[in-house]
Amino acid sequence: MDWQTDWGLRGRMLLTMFLLVALYIGFIGILSQYVGLFALVLIIGLFSFGQFFFSDKLALYSMGASVVDEDEYPDLHARVTRLSQQADLPKPTVAVADSRVPNAFATGRSQESSAVCVTTGLLRRLDDEELEGVLAHELAHIKNRDVMVMTIASFLSTLAFLVVRFGWLFGGGRNRNGGVVVAILVSLVVWIVSFLLIRALSRYREFAADRGGAAITGNPSALASALLTIDGSMDKVPEEDLRDQDEMNAFFIIPLRSGIVGRLFSTHPPTEKRVEELRNLERELET
Repeated sequence: MDWQTDWGLRGRMLLTMFLLVALYIGFIGILSQYVGLFALVLIIGLFSFGQFFFSDKLALYSMGASVVDEDEYPDLHARVTRLSQQADLPKPTVAVADSRVPNAFATGRSQESSAVCVTTGLLRRLDDEELEGVLAHELAHIKNRDVMVMTIASFLSTLAFLVVRFGWLFGGGRNRNGGVVVAILVSLVVWIVSFLLIRALSRYREFAADRGGAAITGNPSALASALLTIDGSMDKVPEEDLRDQDEMNAFFIIPLRSGIVGRLFSTHPPTEKRVEELRNLERELET
């Protein structure tokens, strides 16, 4: 299923990435004046290695998810296999998390090293078409290499946060010089600005994954229905379950919290806006 490229969405993503790159170049340039260049490169290298190569395992571990084989979940495996073929992707690892929170996420540093995880709560609540819509959305994340993009985009933001958090403690105590203070203040500004830009980029990529998932199945309304079902089911999930999974918000197909402030800093667009876009795609398909 094909339709015209959403150039407005692509333009917003490119502009956000450009602003992030410009911000990070300035950050490295200023920070290198006050922190040893070798130490800076070493820190960047170590964190990049850890985030890039272990993000998939860390995500599955944090959810308590287990990799499942075809004997355990034959129907789930069959759907992932078929949708992967339709998306022209290698079949990802399939994992299931025993959780009442109805949600799903994709992780992995590349198309060849990826995993799709669904919760038991999701499998219980969605019908067949809705489940395929969610799985296709996660495969679109893999096809778009979103995990890799967001990991790279957020790395220097994480470094800036660490400089702010630990720079004051280990920057020389009462004898800290002006350079350390400047480095901390610059890192604080970079962290705040990059935090907002990364959240915006994440929201744009969710829209792109919705479009991609709808293209894989050829059924935008199925994903729209799934989003409404998941969103409407969150109120029925015990509060302690939501707290346990709150740290995975950036990965999930739908975040666990909302509200005006929550939406401003959310990694996801409002569900109603995503459903509206999917319904526009449905009308586009019909014409």
